[in-house]
Amino acid sequence: MTPTRPAEVTDPEGQGHMDPLHLCMPGDTRKQAARRLAIARGHLDSIRRALQDPDVYCLDILQQLKAVQGALNGVANVVLRGHLQAHVTTAAARGDAADLVDELMDVLTAR
Repeated sequence: MTPTRPAEVTDPEGQGHMDPLHLCMPGDTRKQAARRLAIARGHLDSIRRALQDPDVYCLDILQQLKAVQGALNGVANVVLRGHLQAHVTTAAARGDAADLVDELMDVLTAR
């Protein structure tokens, strides 16, 4: 149900496809998401190291896990905002608004 098609023109600066019918993640969104994922990875690495310590305190691990969850939620928010701004706001003009709404609802309600 993905409303995409191969793009014939790409952006030479690596920001994404310039074909308005090709739905790809905007370059600035990719960069922000990657930066936030690096933060989450740092937290995960810290947790893995801490778990090697036999004296680690449970609540310290829980606090770090909450930080990872927060970082991942931040990534999801960046990606969602990018999708809404780049694709949903232009869906009516492309004629695929209903498909995009269905697709977004499927993702947001998946467990």
